[in-house]
Amino acid sequence: MKDINFEKKDYTYLQWSKVRSSSGTAGSFLKATEIKGGKKIYYKLSDYDSVLGIIGHECINEIIVSRLLDVLGVSHLHYHLIYGEIKIDSKRYTTYFCKSESFRKQGERKITFEDYYQIEKKDSETPLDFVKRCGWEKAFTQMLIIDFLILNRDRHGANIEVIMDSRGAVRLAPLFDQGISLLFGCHNEEMVEKFDVLEDRPVQSFIGSNSAKENLRFIQDEYLYSVKKLTEDNKKYILEGLENILSEAHIEKIWEMIWKRWLYYESMFNL
Repeated sequence: MKDINFEKKDYTYLQWSKVRSSSGTAGSFLKATEIKGGKKIYYKLSDYDSVLGIIGHECINEIIVSRLLDVLGVSHLHYHLIYGEIKIDSKRYTTYFCKSESFRKQGERKITFEDYYQIEKKDSETPLDFVKRCGWEKAFTQMLIIDFLILNRDRHGANIEVIMDSRGAVRLAPLFDQGISLLFGCHNEEMVEKFDVLEDRPVQSFIGSNSAKENLRFIQDEYLYSVKKLTEDNKKYILEGLENILSEAHIEKIWEMIWKRWLYYESMFNL
């Protein structure tokens, strides 16, 4: 498993900054960066509470979703799960957290989709119409499908980015930041057991509505096959190596959620 490092290492030198969740969810999501080998490395921690410590599992969600996107053939930022000791406000914690590298090439810069839309949109042009005019409908469709499968609560306008090169050419960045998804907010086994995997909970979606299920209606017939087919055989790859990180019940619930939502998607469009 190249995306999980089980060997404990010392990362107490990292300086973590608190970033309040923009989705309105409770908790703080801490991030850190460093320059290593000439590359900028990004680190992300799961939901952190100053009293209870690290209470979430969003970083693990990132790995699961990253593997799901591999299976479905969707361009995305690749995350690695690291096990190490960190320090926050003089307190030490041993935990798993995410590591990733920038998806920008030399000379490229980024802008949030929300800002790019505000700058380039025509009068009264909706985000959806803007996506179509830019020729990004396939990527947008893939995003809608993924966000439905994982119930991504946090696809706000800054969680979609546009990359610009030195000549002014633009492209959509690969998908990133999908941690607030799956069983987000389930902090104990009782909550995991009671979680309804098909429930349509409120989500943030800058381009669509606040319903991941309703957002599927934006998909045009020509893009129904914009992702590869998910099969039950993919379960092992998507969840491999997590048995010592999450409980068996939690792991099985995650697969139940992904699989049942995939079947819902197939039945909705008679695929």
